[in-house]
Order: sequence, then structure tokens, then C-alpha cells
Amino acid sequence: MEFMILLVGLLFGTVVVVGLGERIRLPYPVLMLLFSAGVAFLPFIPEIRIDPELILPLFLPPLLFAAAQRSSWSVFRFRWRSLVLLAVLLVAVTVAAVAGLTWWLVPSLGIPAAIALGAIVAPPDPVAVESVAGKVSMPRRLVSTLQTEGLFNDAIAIVIFQAAVAAAVSGGDVGWGIVPAFLLGAAGAVLLGLGMAWLVGALNRFVPNLVARSATTLVAPYAVYLLAEEAHCSGVVAVVVTALELGRRARPQDSEERLTRAAFWDVVELLTTGVAFGLVGIEMRYVIQDEGADLLGFVPGIAVVCAAVLLVRLLWMMAILRLGGTERRNKVPGSLKEVLVLTWCGMRGLATLALALALPATTEAGDPLPERNFVIAAACAVLLVTLVGPGLTLPWLMRRLRLPDDHAALERQERALARRAQQVALKAVRNSTAAQQLPPERRAVLAKRMESLHTLLESDVEDDPEKMRALRQTLSVMDEVQRQALNAARREVLAARKAPGTDPEAADLVLRRLDLRTVTLDR
Repeated sequence: MEFMILLVGLLFGTVVVVGLGERIRLPYPVLMLLFSAGVAFLPFIPEIRIDPELILPLFLPPLLFAAAQRSSWSVFRFRWRSLVLLAVLLVAVTVAAVAGLTWWLVPSLGIPAAIALGAIVAPPDPVAVESVAGKVSMPRRLVSTLQTEGLFNDAIAIVIFQAAVAAAVSGGDVGWGIVPAFLLGAAGAVLLGLGMAWLVGALNRFVPNLVARSATTLVAPYAVYLLAEEAHCSGVVAVVVTALELGRRARPQDSEERLTRAAFWDVVELLTTGVAFGLVGIEMRYVIQDEGADLLGFVPGIAVVCAAVLLVRLLWMMAILRLGGTERRNKVPGSLKEVLVLTWCGMRGLATLALALALPATTEAGDPLPERNFVIAAACAVLLVTLVGPGLTLPWLMRRLRLPDDHAALERQERALARRAQQVALKAVRNSTAAQQLPPERRAVLAKRMESLHTLLESDVEDDPEKMRALRQTLSVMDEVQRQALNAARREVLAARKAPGTDPEAADLVLRRLDLRTVTLDR
């Protein structure tokens, strides 16, 4: 019961913190972490611990799935260099640097435990980066690079961590066998992800209920993650592949399902992120309580680990800049300012905490795991240093750097896609057998509606800023008039819904159509 109370409190706290974050223009995951950490230290708050082994399976699948839904296979084909340089090589270099430094500073730690620490602090958290970077005015090139990095770097770190922990517990060494193990695990995960996407598609064809089909997308990431872990494959890769393949299999006729699914996943992602970072904040209390006075003795080593994590990322980004960027056609980073932003966005989060808490307490011989307390304290310190400071200062940093806005390229793509959509729609109307059965004036109305798809993007208007502003103002007024009219219609339907004799289901159907009409105002 205490855990249920905690969960409900975190859910309500997420809603409040999201509202606060919108008002003060700060990322809500960071605020949620600080809020929950502060509340956890209140004396009347009971001590509630969550099994570390449940943290990743509970929160990582839906959050990874939500982030991957905003990407596509084509993005990964285009940004394969980013994937290799950041999600693979940078993680490996960070693990090596942190492990070497900590083993030199704390020889009693042992090489396997030092490598485990490196794997814990190496991967930037995709949820944290997405939540923070998505709320500031950042060039799309940088956001896309961070998204690509974040979706797969956990997979590399988890494999290294598992191998290092196995060696530390058994007293063995970490060998190069982790490379083929990762490749085999990734290949198996890809197959599982493709199979799960096919299964979800088959279920969606079988299940007519729209809400049930949307719910399937919540079950799928958990199912494929657990299947992959049981098969000793990468659960992270399996979840990402499932999301990407489902996006590739999307059908044109599923417009209503896309609207429902988008709203559903907005809620799931917001609440899951809030609860996850709330638990991170609460776990900080227990780390501080458990370590007690030992924390002061850990400070020098912790400072070195934090500095190493930041410095390695900075030097790596500068090296990429000198070599020409992560992509030859779309240079990232393209300047020292972008190097600073990409370094600042190396935020650690959920995976770092979960892996740290998953460290076993003893070896196979029953002896205490060497310097386990130091590893956990260092991991939590890296999380705080890389998440709280950068998360709170990133909006300020972006305002100070004034990076060139590349949203014009996005707008050009939108215009090009709008032209293609309009041309195909007009062609479909002209070639439609059903349309030929309509009177000429009705066919003309249909054609006119299809032509309005591209009204805002006519070349003679987009080249004239004054005409564009005037047209946008006119269309804004038209939208407002339509909204007022539709609001009046909704008020009438809602009043009728309360009246005796009105079937609520009939009223709800009409309300849904009015709501969809508001979302897709037809100019």
C-alpha cells in the first residue's frame, strides 16, 4: 500500500511539476528529480525501496519506444556515422577512460569493477536528453544527432556492464569476448524486434477496437524487451527496432488510430518520465543514508570521475569537429559552439542509476564486492553533475550562444511534402471512378478542397513576406471564427447530453467528430 501511495504521489507530482516547468521554462524531468529528492528527506516520508532489477524493465521499454517512434529507418541509414561515433565508440572510450582513472586512484577497486563503473556512467540517457533538448530552441541537426546517439548507447553500456560484473563476482577478467557477444545479441534483438512488429501488425488487423490497438503498442515494448533479455539479446535494440518497424508498416488509412495513439503515448511518456525521475530523486536519499560519512572520503575520486566523463565527451566532440563532423553532408558539430552544446547535453539518468543499484553486494565466494559503495556514490554524482546543472542551464546557454537557426530546411521539406501531397490528392480526385458519378459542381468543390492543401505555400506568396503575413493573419482570423462556431456546437451537444432522453453514446460520437474537425480545420 505504501508503494501505491508513493506511485500516486509521483503521478500527481509530475502533473504539478510539468505545469511549473512550462511557466518557468525549465525541463520537468530535472525539476521532478529535485522535487522528489527534497520530499524524500522529510522525516514523515516512509522508506520505500524498489528492487533495482525492476527499474530498467519497468521504465526503459516504454520510454525508448516513445523516443524511437519519432525516428525512422531512413534516419539511421542517413546518420550511421553518428551511431558509430557516438553510440558505440564514444561509449567505449568513456568506459576505458573512467575505468583506467578509477583503477589508478583506487587500486582496491579492481579492473572488472572499474570497468563496471565506466559502463555505468558512460551512456547519456535518451529520455533526459529528449526531454531537455526538445524544450529549447536547438537546431534540428543537433537534436537529431542526440536522438540517434541516445537510442542505442544503452545497449553497448549494458553489455559491457554485465560482462564486467560477471568478472568481478567470479574473480575472472573482462575479455574481448564481449564484442562478439554484443554483435550476436544485437542480431538476435533485431530479429525479435522485426518479429514483434509483425505480430503487432497481425493483431491490429484482427482486433477492430481502436483503443485496444493503441494499447497493443504499450504491451509490445515490454514483451519484446523481456523476450530479448531471456534470450540473452539486447532488450534496448529489440525495443527500438520494434518501434522503427511499426513506423515503417504504418498504413495510410489508419489516420484515426494515429491520432488516438499519439494522444495515448503523450500521456504515457509524460507520466512514465515523471515517475522514473521521481524515483531517481528518492533513491538519492537512500544512497546518502547508506554511505553516510564515507561520502566525504569518496569526494576526490568522485570529482575525478565526473571530470573525466565531461572531458572525454568534450575532447571527442572536438575531434569529430576536426575530422569533418558526424555526417559528411550535414556536418555535426559544425562549430565550437555546437561542440559545447553537444557536450552539455551528455546527460546521464535512468540507466546510470539502475545499473549502479544493480551491482551485487558480494562475490561468488561470499566476500563483499570491492569498493561497491564508491561505485554507487560516483555513479550518482555523475548523474547529478551531468543532469541537474546542464538541464537547468541549457535554456540560458542556448540564448547566449545564439546558434544559427536551421528550421528553414525543415520548412522547405514541409513545403515540398505539401506539394507532393497536393498533387497526388488532385490526381486521385480526377481519376476516381466514384468522383465521376458526381455532378460537375461537386467535383469542382472536391478539387478546390484538394488545392487548398497547399494554399500557404504558393510560390507567388511565399516569396513576398508582406503577402505571407497578411494571408497568415487572415487565415488566423478564419480559424478563430471556425473555433468559435465549433465551440458553440459543442456546447449545444454537451447540453443535450445532459438532457433526459439523450443517448450519451450518440452525443459522444458527435462530440468526437466535432473535436476532430477542430484539430483539422479545413481552410
